[in-house]
Amino acid sequence: MAKKRVFDINDTSKSPARLIFLLAWPVFLEQIFTTLVSYADTAMVGALGKNATASVSISNSPIFLLNGIIMSLGVGITTLVAQATGAGEKALVKKLIRHAVMIILYLGVPMTLIIALLHRAIPQWMGADPEILDTAAQYNLIVSAGRLFSLMSMTLNSVFRGYGDTKTPLKANLTMNIVNIVGNYFLINPTHEVQLFKKFIFTVPGAGWGVAGAAAATAFSMFVGGMFTLLVAFLRKNGFEISLKESYRLDWKLMKKIFRISLPAMLERICMSSSGIFVTKSVATLGTVSVAANSLALTAESLSFMPGFAFQMAATTLVGQCIGANRLDRAKIFTRTTCIIASVVMLFTGALIYIFSTQIISFFTPDAEVIELSAAYLRVVAFLQIPQVLCWVFSGALRGAGDTQYNFYITAATNWGIRTLFSILMIRVFGFGLVSLGYVCLVETCVRLGLLFLRYRGGKWIEIGKKMSAEKISA
Repeated sequence: MAKKRVFDINDTSKSPARLIFLLAWPVFLEQIFTTLVSYADTAMVGALGKNATASVSISNSPIFLLNGIIMSLGVGITTLVAQATGAGEKALVKKLIRHAVMIILYLGVPMTLIIALLHRAIPQWMGADPEILDTAAQYNLIVSAGRLFSLMSMTLNSVFRGYGDTKTPLKANLTMNIVNIVGNYFLINPTHEVQLFKKFIFTVPGAGWGVAGAAAATAFSMFVGGMFTLLVAFLRKNGFEISLKESYRLDWKLMKKIFRISLPAMLERICMSSSGIFVTKSVATLGTVSVAANSLALTAESLSFMPGFAFQMAATTLVGQCIGANRLDRAKIFTRTTCIIASVVMLFTGALIYIFSTQIISFFTPDAEVIELSAAYLRVVAFLQIPQVLCWVFSGALRGAGDTQYNFYITAATNWGIRTLFSILMIRVFGFGLVSLGYVCLVETCVRLGLLFLRYRGGKWIEIGKKMSAEKISA
């Protein structure tokens, strides 16, 4: 089998904009499919009523917090893979992939067990109403069966993106999401009749498990996604494939380097997720309608995450490979060009969110009260799309150089000093509703953008990147 061509930052025959798009479009398309499936998934659960929606969403923040501890390790691995690729060190890239697999086994297994053991305590601690507690606990327990494979998929996808392969994560997530949506249809709904073209009527079998069916479909799709990425890592011939015959002994010097980059990113994610927990707990005091409206608005807002994550990942990969190749001039060009393209895209995205807020939320639920509240919140957060994506681009560029520590400082200051504090004040002290949180998020995002821009303009990230690239690790 011919070896697949690997993305190379040293290929100067392509313009910066073209290289950005080569990396970003598969991630963008991946996010589109993921978000559309998420919409359909949410709509399927939403059709069961607001209690079902709240049952599925009430535990999101603490579980995202636990997942984030593992996912953050992907930041360090992506950075080092990108830098090693830029320097042409394929053996080191393969060593990093093997370490990624071992990290997930050593840390992912106990993390999965923790989530399973706390399946009821988590929604209880989050203030779930008694009417949804049993369903929420059941959902968490079932989904935990696929959690390890989900962590494996996310980590290996970070590896692939680091050496410039954004198409494989697209294929993996597309496969996983198709399995999820098909599983939802057959497991959530009972056996029913379907009429096609007003002429043909046939019976479609279904388990009728409701929320438990959605959980089972999610867990199985996680298993499929994890196995897909593992097979790619071992079987695809591109010069980076790994084998069971190779050494899987941990190199503690390399592990130290991974954790040095990942620990601030991990603390950053913990900070954001823990902030989200307190905000969600405050929203829970407003009642089930607000919990459901908040969940649906966040799901709808994920429309903006599609291009945002794509441009952030492109910035990380390109800057990382530039650091490895010692092309710091191009790193700045890539970052500036990404900012311009991302701003134009997000201007259009924000306009769509604002104009069609009611229609978007109506797709998820028929509850008029939830639609009105959620759409009002969505119209506010539509204005933060440009500053938000610029935050992601600058953050991605700093990560590509290994400068994750300052990202953590900024996130801690703004998430806790602005978003968490003022969200609690708005709801619990001043008595404002859900929409007030949108204005808090807008202010916090703008402040964070200013701080990230100052860090980038100061150039400290260049020194960090040079120092890190100079540290040689044996392959």
